[in-house]
Amino acid sequence: MSIIEAVIAAITPTFEGTGIYLEEVTLTGGSPTTLTVIVDSETHLNLDQVTSVTKEISEILENLPELGETPFTLEVSSPGIDRPLTLPRHWRKNHGRLVTLVLHNGTLVKGRIGDLRESTVEVDAQPIQLADVNTAHVEIEFKSLKQAEQE
Repeated sequence: MSIIEAVIAAITPTFEGTGIYLEEVTLTGGSPTTLTVIVDSETHLNLDQVTSVTKEISEILENLPELGETPFTLEVSSPGIDRPLTLPRHWRKNHGRLVTLVLHNGTLVKGRIGDLRESTVEVDAQPIQLADVNTAHVEIEFKSLKQAEQE
């Protein structure tokens, strides 16, 4: 069992019943080694949730034999805006946001994420099969000062 697999097996029970999902665990070299844990949920995580999960994970990892005596830095965060949409819950969470996606056939689609039904997502009312999506990223949108003042 690799170190990553051991970490995942050890911390996964922490998330059961919390509505928080383990997205990814990475280990990067350096001095000290950095262990990065990416967590997500159906809604946007707040700082208190991430802090609570970090404390629990930290306690578990302190006693994990696979990490040995090597010092490491633990980083726990939610996915960044640049993280690709790969799972149905990613699409649900970002309902209404602007997305750019590339289909397996090379077609570029840009629009607002609509409803997700089984294996199909609507992008500007156009149904798209999730299986046809090669890559998908949420676009960053900025409001102009005039627009923000009007709201």
